[in-house]
Amino acid sequence: MSRAVAEASVGTGARPRRRRNAARLRRERTAWLFMAPSLVVIAVFMVWPLIQSAYLSFTEYNRIQPARWIGLDNYVHLFQDDEVWNALGNTALYAVVVTPLTVILALLLALLLNQPMVARGFVRTAIFLPFIVSMAIISFAWSFLLDGNIGLITYWLGKVGIVAQQGWLVDPSLAMPAVMIVGVWKSVGFYMVMYLAGLQSIPGELYEAARIDGAGPWSRFRTITWPLLSNQTMLVTIMAVIATIQVFDQIQVMTHGGPFFTTETLVMLIYRVGFQNLELGYGAAVSWVLMVLVFVLSMLQFGYFRKRAVTY
Repeated sequence: MSRAVAEASVGTGARPRRRRNAARLRRERTAWLFMAPSLVVIAVFMVWPLIQSAYLSFTEYNRIQPARWIGLDNYVHLFQDDEVWNALGNTALYAVVVTPLTVILALLLALLLNQPMVARGFVRTAIFLPFIVSMAIISFAWSFLLDGNIGLITYWLGKVGIVAQQGWLVDPSLAMPAVMIVGVWKSVGFYMVMYLAGLQSIPGELYEAARIDGAGPWSRFRTITWPLLSNQTMLVTIMAVIATIQVFDQIQVMTHGGPFFTTETLVMLIYRVGFQNLELGYGAAVSWVLMVLVFVLSMLQFGYFRKRAVTY
């Protein structure tokens, strides 16, 4: 009798589990159905091109003749190509200067504009506005401002003794700094808004308790603000590094990679080799090196900030 009761109780408990499993499967199928259109778009416009470019990177292909398999020749040539190393050096220089400068300036502006001040909303909008304007339009405007003959900035700097006789964008020593200035000016507003969102999510009670304990502004920033902004800093830094490594727009418009290839980055090299010289196989190989570089740097930054978050 007891055995029959036990079997009946087991059967009774199994039926709710089956119903829960069936309901979970229905929810999963519904979720997959809703995601299917997006997954199709991702597969067609991202996954398939990645597979195609990976295949092309092992071939010699110029759109005139069929692709010819050459194995690792493109990658061997890539690491022996002075143009690639020059572009990699320019990319690294741009990223090393622009990324920390943009992140630090965005944080300082966010700290300043998080305080009560006159016309705070207007100042925030003015700083953020360049981000929503097309980079091509901004680059054209800055090209005229930095022109050696008619540029207002060149004229004003000349009045205080800073002279660029040939113009910023045709001087090998000034072209890269000019492009960097545009990159920082364009993106700092976006990262400032991200930091502002993080600052406004910090409870005010923490600062009040710190003031009661006698903590000054620097102590409050070091022990409260900075640790609690670790997630925003991680996101901002990773996005900034990816953006700087993939820089293309302002360089294409302002300098075309010149003068004398002093501003040619990896993306510019990919464009020149692949679309102007029609060396599509070699261009695909360079693009895969760039993708691996971005992935590795992103993972290193992610691991670093995760470790800091655990420490805090």
